Amino acid sequence: MGQKVHPTGFRLGINKPWRSNWYSKKQYREFLLEDAKIRRFLVGRMENASVSGVDIERAANRISITVHTAKPGVVIGRGGKGVEEIRKDLEKGVGKEVHINVEEIRQPELDAFLVAESIAFQLSRRASFRRAMRTAVQRTMKVGAGGVKVTCSGRLGGSEMARTETVGEGKVPRHTLRADIDYGFTAAKTTAGNIGVKVWIYKGEILPVKKVPPAPRHVEPLALEETPVATSAAAPVAAAPGPVADPVPVAETPAVPTQQEGAAHVNA
Repeated sequence: MGQKVHPTGFRLGINKPWRSNWYSKKQYREFLLEDAKIRRFLVGRMENASVSGVDIERAANRISITVHTAKPGVVIGRGGKGVEEIRKDLEKGVGKEVHINVEEIRQPELDAFLVAESIAFQLSRRASFRRAMRTAVQRTMKVGAGGVKVTCSGRLGGSEMARTETVGEGKVPRHTLRADIDYGFTAAKTTAGNIGVKVWIYKGEILPVKKVPPAPRHVEPLALEETPVATSAAAPVAAAPGPVADPVPVAETPAVPTQQEGAAHVNA
């Protein structure tokens, strides 16, 4: 299924955001049609500004629009007059307060829609479709893409029978959900008819952020003060000062005479 389904719709909510951010039940149909009209109007007014996408957000009676473009100077105009005129025209058509933000695309070679538009522009100028496809693939790979695939379908080179030509380089894992794949489609208007141009650009994998549990804290035990233990060899503890008691009288024992003293006493 990854080879047939739309790459952006296949990854919505996983690693791709929605282009329209709002919630409604009763006015869902009205808002959806209004978003389509706003995008159609902006792409028509900014045809030469290399607009890749338009994000729309709604809050009450206010609409916030973010325009992604590779040429912000063309959209803004001198002193901001260009974007101000577009904002006023939108407010008249929608009847709500409109805010427009312009974001620059730093690397247009990695934007699938802009790459498809450049190929379609060359085909409309009767350039060789093989050369246009190979040049676009080489430029994208030089910028740092992981893989590119370009497909052109229609009466290529003015042939009577329509066919499909594909040029690719690197890898484009369309079935891997964690793969960051940008997809763009447009049509080139030629004298032989319309030629569809599809571009897939693989930018790497978007891995989920692993939540690392906090490391356990090591608390060192407090050093307890050693209390002296009384032993037999320890010095006597001095008594607290107090009143001195009278000494107890000791009875004197009579001295016992020795043997010589007894003999002398008898001779006397």
